[in-house]
Amino acid sequence: MQISVDLTLSPLQDDYETHIIEFIKVLRDSKFKVLENPLSTQIFGEMNELMSFLTEAIETSFENTDISVLTMKIVKTNRSNYEPHF
Repeated sequence: MQISVDLTLSPLQDDYETHIIEFIKVLRDSKFKVLENPLSTQIFGEMNELMSFLTEAIETSFENTDISVLTMKIVKTNRSNYEPHF
């Protein structure tokens, strides 16, 4: 099953930008399609593979921060080619 995941990482510390950039670089280096905007990052792929990858990526990110909040939305379809029709 294909999914779309919207992620927003919010490290609660002064050097938050460094941690966000490192997390995004890990996502970019994966085999999955990644789209970014100023508010969040989206990643798309097969559910079992993608969730397994995200579990590791999130755990590593959390290990490198004191306190961090990650907001995640999952959609049951690959929306990477979405274009508004209005």
